[in-house]
Amino acid sequence: MADTKREIERKYESDTGGLPDLTRVPGVASVAHQGISHLDATYHDTTDERLAASAITLRRRTGGSDAGWHLKFPVAPGVRDEIRAPLSDTLPAELAALVRSRVRDRPLLPVVRLRSDRDVHHLVDTDGRLLAEISVDTVHAERLTGDGGTARWTEIEVELADDGDPAFLDKVEKRLRKAGVRPSESTSKLARALAETAPGDPGTTPATAPLPATAPEAAPQRKRRSRPLGDPVTSGDHVLAYVRAQHDALVELDPAVRQDLPDSVHSMRVATRRLRSTFRTFGKVLDREITDPLATDLKWLAGELGLDRDQEVLAERLGSALAGLPDTLVHGPVRDRLTAWSKARHAGAHGHLTGILDSRRHLTLLDTLDALLADPPLRKKAGTAPEKALTKAVRKDLDKLTALVTHALELPPGTDRDIALHEARKKTKRTRYAAEAAAPALGTPAKDLVKAMKSLQGLLGDHQDSVMARQTLRELAAVAHAAGENTFTYGVLHAREERRAEIAENALPEAWASVVRDLRPWTA
Repeated sequence: MADTKREIERKYESDTGGLPDLTRVPGVASVAHQGISHLDATYHDTTDERLAASAITLRRRTGGSDAGWHLKFPVAPGVRDEIRAPLSDTLPAELAALVRSRVRDRPLLPVVRLRSDRDVHHLVDTDGRLLAEISVDTVHAERLTGDGGTARWTEIEVELADDGDPAFLDKVEKRLRKAGVRPSESTSKLARALAETAPGDPGTTPATAPLPATAPEAAPQRKRRSRPLGDPVTSGDHVLAYVRAQHDALVELDPAVRQDLPDSVHSMRVATRRLRSTFRTFGKVLDREITDPLATDLKWLAGELGLDRDQEVLAERLGSALAGLPDTLVHGPVRDRLTAWSKARHAGAHGHLTGILDSRRHLTLLDTLDALLADPPLRKKAGTAPEKALTKAVRKDLDKLTALVTHALELPPGTDRDIALHEARKKTKRTRYAAEAAAPALGTPAKDLVKAMKSLQGLLGDHQDSVMARQTLRELAAVAHAAGENTFTYGVLHAREERRAEIAENALPEAWASVVRDLRPWTA
């Protein structure tokens, strides 16, 4: 079973290779020598070094106190999450799954072997508490692919103790710099090894170009242009920048979803919706003959993600509502039944979702998105200035939203209005995502629209959550009744949800009027 550790460290280089007197670092009472360890690590990657391009390292290491498989994901400069699994001859399946969104079907092969002599010291305070571990590593790197180049170097590594204050590393660095030690130019040993053992000119690094992929065939007459480089300028530049950000989110959130980390499913679902909305809104920029099949797959993925996310939202809502009831209104084993329902639904949904992430349809979707970004199907409007083209597309979405809200407000309370408000909610999201994509080009007006849509989305979302909560309460009450349990509390919660929906509906006319007043430049 793998476990995760947050690693906060800094790397340095020194011409002398030794350590200065670190007892002069504020807070350090003594430096305890821990001896020398001999480490032997083999790093795995695809032949085109996809993991290295994402600053991810996957290694099998022997020696030292933590022999085993280590998978590291970057979090911030100098901060990585290290996921460990026990030592074995083959890559553990759970680690392979965590990099699947990057490597897809490509095999993971040994690419670099690093053998290090690690001289370890502990920096401790007056109470003997560990503040940081500092080591001097003498490294021998050997490339296991291509021409098999080698390299040698010495580096100093300072790793903060668990739950330590990151500011302490600043104090250590100040002392090291005074002694002539300088920060390393490489972010990791693997990055340096790949650069210094690369065939051809020394110092080259792995390519970070768009990943190769298999794309659906475009119409033969369609002239396709490569993605522009540099800051966005044209309408196409801005739309593609937004598409790329959502594509990257899908790939980067995959490991978090598999680990069931908080908010990961919701964030991935939002990325799928943003992509789908962007393809539909900016059909004058990106050819919908190419993007419509992608939108279909994105809708499918969002639906699969929703099986877990919708249940999560309902469980939180109903649990909070139940906790807010006085004990005199809680009759029967309502809490136990709600907890059992939540756990059973989540366990089943999460297991299903991990299967979806491994499915051929999902992996093909990622490959196709790669191909679209590498060779985007740009239409004529893509080459125009963004002010006119993007404004027109966003305004079109806003006009459709206006029609939906107006229609919903004209309906009497009931199922038809609930459905109409739900449609308005979906259109609100699409308008918001369109404004987000346009904001870097259009500035304040688009940012104001994003803010207004977030507010409206919250109101409509609360109403829709109430609709779904009432449906769930009716289902739970039916099961409880069949089991001979008291269903009074389910009725109380149902009545409160009805009231919440009524409040949202009553607030909607004024909220919409406020949106219209504040966004006259868009609605004129």
